[in-house]
Amino acid sequence: MTVGLIVCGALAKEVLCLQEKHGWDAEVVGVAALLHNRPELIPETVCNKIREVSCNYERVVVVYGDCGTAGKLDDVLALENVERIAGPHCYEMYANGRFETLMESQPGTFFLTDYLVQSFEHLVLEGLGIDKHPELLDVYFRNYTRVLYLAQREDGKLLDKAKWAADELGLPLEYLITGHGSLESRLLDIM
Repeated sequence: MTVGLIVCGALAKEVLCLQEKHGWDAEVVGVAALLHNRPELIPETVCNKIREVSCNYERVVVVYGDCGTAGKLDDVLALENVERIAGPHCYEMYANGRFETLMESQPGTFFLTDYLVQSFEHLVLEGLGIDKHPELLDVYFRNYTRVLYLAQREDGKLLDKAKWAADELGLPLEYLITGHGSLESRLLDIM
């Protein structure tokens, strides 16, 4: 393999799909998506993963948004001389140029992706402690006004689970099929 793709776990399935579609000579190396609940740990964890696997590849690329690191991920990547795809987070990537408009129309939007729908119980309810402390639901979500599911593929089971997740949050659900959005074009540019 000539390229090691260090990928956020929330993007891994989509990146594997794109790798197959485009025939890239690359290997996907995942980093736990649960880090999004502790973004201050993302830069060090990604850096450690780079150092762990870089000797196996001619080139390493990070497939991660900034994801709340306030630029610290990019600082680490500059020191390691490793590039990453552009973007602040996967919601912006999947929205494919519409993220700002979506946020302006309703700033209190909680976003879901296929990955987050599948992992909602573990990442949100358990990860934020809502399962054990239901009173936290209002603390975390009182200012949200809707759930917007940016779907990578049409899947009735995922849509049903997204409806359940929105119900758990007490918010209305909106649904938008985005496919891979800018994730694909940005990966094509960097590959």
